[in-house]
Amino acid sequence: MVENFEFKSNYKFDDLVKIVAVLRGEGGCPWDAVQTHLTIKKDLIEETYEVIEAINKDDDVLLCEELGDLMLQAVFHAQIETEKNVFNIDNVCDGICKKLIERHPHVFGEVNVSGVDDVLTNWDDIKRATKGQKTTTQAMQAVPRELPALMRSTKIQKKAKKAGFDWDDIGGALEKLEEEVTELRQAINSGDDAACFEELGDVLFSAVNVSRFIDVDAEEALTAATDKFFNRFSIVEQLADKKGIDMKSSSLEELDKLWDEAKKC
Repeated sequence: MVENFEFKSNYKFDDLVKIVAVLRGEGGCPWDAVQTHLTIKKDLIEETYEVIEAINKDDDVLLCEELGDLMLQAVFHAQIETEKNVFNIDNVCDGICKKLIERHPHVFGEVNVSGVDDVLTNWDDIKRATKGQKTTTQAMQAVPRELPALMRSTKIQKKAKKAGFDWDDIGGALEKLEEEVTELRQAINSGDDAACFEELGDVLFSAVNVSRFIDVDAEEALTAATDKFFNRFSIVEQLADKKGIDMKSSSLEELDKLWDEAKKC
């Protein structure tokens, strides 16, 4: 046990910072002590998705817990830098506070806005100015490649739109999607793996274009579609079991009948 550690009935943010420092310090936890940004970077992603899960479930208790796990990741990464005398959690807090004040001139300054659209426009303009982004290309380069592909493509397309590079209406986006599907068929028929890879990407990118015009989040739409498939497949499997049907040896026509039946459930 670490000497002079103070146990409390209620802990606050500063306590979390101290506990992480103890865990990584002499006499602390061997596992925590050897972690680096790289070794725990996936934990940050995992905890973020678990926060999203709590939000989707509308579970306040779970959300409180998962936000704590996510906060731990931020504190842990800051502690690693503290030990190198680069920056600490106070510097992190200082930076985000200054950013919030700077990007809300309609709250902390004299700028007037007429609504949400003005707020978002101001935010983007201030962000580009502070980061020295003089061109749309530079703004696009700032979108992390590590984002989920659908999310990244949406952000890239929105920045292109602000530069005036976009279809006039959804008709053009739909025609482009149909064109890309045709090109994918041609690539498949040619047996060219590289072309198939490229054309499939174009199809997905074009589908995201369509999603913007109908104001649908592509990432959420695909998640919903996957959920729908999962639920229907589960029913198909149950129906096959009840009817003594071996799915692996069944014809596509037989499976389609089960699928149509599942759609009615």
